[in-house]
Amino acid sequence: MTLSAVVFDFDYTLTAPGRPRQAVLDDSTEAVGAPDLSREEYLDAHSQHLDSDSRDPIFDALLPEDADTDPEELSAVYRETVAESLRSVEGVAGLLADLEADYGLGLLTNGPSKAQRSKLDPFDWVARFDAIAITGDLEAGKPDPAAFEAILSDLGVEPAEAVYVGDDPEADVEGARSAGMHVIQVVYEDGPDRHPDADAHVERDSLAAALPEILKQL
Repeated sequence: MTLSAVVFDFDYTLTAPGRPRQAVLDDSTEAVGAPDLSREEYLDAHSQHLDSDSRDPIFDALLPEDADTDPEELSAVYRETVAESLRSVEGVAGLLADLEADYGLGLLTNGPSKAQRSKLDPFDWVARFDAIAITGDLEAGKPDPAAFEAILSDLGVEPAEAVYVGDDPEADVEGARSAGMHVIQVVYEDGPDRHPDADAHVERDSLAAALPEILKQL
């Protein structure tokens, strides 16, 4: 079956933090006088609220009961600080411009709606996507097949006609595989291990140059 759609992950695939997320979290808690929180604690709580509208319930779960910090205030500050720290992977704008001539383009990203939209807004190339799905607006997040089925439905394609491009072994590779899609894993220094079930692997720094040819070989 001919490949007709390419669906991308956002965080750590098309964008990367300009500085460590722990530092971003530290700056945010310091700004509102909240107790220190670890990145590991945050990620664990985040995974429990992939279908949330905001990060408010994440920080509500993380902050001690006796903390004076308002979870909504911390959520807002962290949202702004994260968005300011993101950098586009080199060549993404040109890559999407090239691909849209031959494929439908989708974006599927895990996270609360407000948080993820604040990350998307600064990048003009987001407008090139034919469909965007944020799990905070869905009933399930990656790796649940339902999340992938939602974006495929929006694009009007069957799973076997689409490829998912993402970095996370479980959420992206295993999730897309379980939904019946092809998968290309994005890899980078100090990132997750290569998953053996991916159809191909591509270095993030070479994504724009290498991805078009990899797609032709699927």
